[in-house]
Amino acid sequence: MKAKMYLYVLMLLLGVVLAVHLSMNSQVGLTLNNPQMGNAIFWCIGAVTAVIIGLTNWDPEVFARLKDVPVWLLTAGAIGAALVFGIAWIIPQIGAAPAFLLMIAGQVIAGMVMSHFGFLGAPVEPISITKILGALMLIGGAGLVTFSK
Repeated sequence: MKAKMYLYVLMLLLGVVLAVHLSMNSQVGLTLNNPQMGNAIFWCIGAVTAVIIGLTNWDPEVFARLKDVPVWLLTAGAIGAALVFGIAWIIPQIGAAPAFLLMIAGQVIAGMVMSHFGFLGAPVEPISITKILGALMLIGGAGLVTFSK
C-alpha cells in the first residue's frame, strides 16, 4: 500500500480537479443562460484536447483493435457527456457541497459493489463489515451536509 500512496494522493487531487471542472461547466451554462449549449461547448473543447493527447501516443494499430471493443463500452463517451451535463445542471440548484457529497456517496457504493464482483476489470475486494460501516458513515455525513441548515 505504501508504494501506491502517490496514486491515492493523485486520485484525491483528481477529485479536486473534477469538482472545479464541473463547477466551471455549471458557470458556463449559467453565464450563457443555456446549460445544454455550455455543456456542448465544454465537450467540443474536451474532444479536441482528447485528440491532441491521444496523438502524443499515436498507434495506427488502435483502429484495427477497435473492432475488439464491445460497442456498449464505447457508449461511455455519451454517458460522460450526459453525466457532466446533469451535474452542471444540478449544482446551481442544490449547491456544490451537497452535489459532490452525494455523488461521492454514490461512487463509494458503486465502487464497493464493482470491487466485490470484479466488475469491469476491477480487482476483487470483498465487501466487509468495516467497508459497509465506512460507507454508512460517508452517506450519513453526506446527509448531514445536504440537509442541515
